[in-house]
Amino acid sequence: MFILIGFLIGFLAAVPVGPVNIYIISQTLKRDFFHGMLAGLTTALLDLTYCLVALVGFFHISVNIINYGYWLKIAAGLVLLFLGLKLFHDARVFKFRVREKDAVIIKSPRPLLGVFLLYISNPSLYAFWIAVAGFVTAHGLLRKGFWPAVFFALSCGLGAMVWYFFLVRIVSHYQAKIQENTFKKLLWALGIMLIGFSLFTFFKVLTGK
Repeated sequence: MFILIGFLIGFLAAVPVGPVNIYIISQTLKRDFFHGMLAGLTTALLDLTYCLVALVGFFHISVNIINYGYWLKIAAGLVLLFLGLKLFHDARVFKFRVREKDAVIIKSPRPLLGVFLLYISNPSLYAFWIAVAGFVTAHGLLRKGFWPAVFFALSCGLGAMVWYFFLVRIVSHYQAKIQENTFKKLLWALGIMLIGFSLFTFFKVLTGK
């Protein structure tokens, strides 16, 4: 039962449109299914890790990190601003790659690094997984012990991974049908959304929220 609950929590937590989803979509559009899925798998692994850390009782780690929330929010705003501006640049210079039969696809670790920076600089994610851990333990939905915590965290990660797979698969499927000019407009739109998140983050810092 708790595995199903974990799967649903992981899936539903990944669905809302936010900076990470936008970044994963942009990587799929700019590169290919592999790079989009690499970003998605990285996010799912981070979800799994944060959930497990909260469940096994290392709350002091998360709380101590949250004490640096002010600086984490500034870092998050800067990362979002940088990625948004990068998408603007990509929109200007974007060209369809020549698709040759024997062309070699260059694998890049950049999507992994981008997601990692977005994730660790977002203090709300620490609070979210602490809240999840508190909810499932307080309501008796999860037995105490290391292995139940491991399987619950794995199920959360699996739920997130399933969502990212469908997201990247859908974007990748329609990628071949999109014209070059439409690609540029999509990258501009995604860049605007990331910069919007960045400005919102800076606003929260200035207002102390």
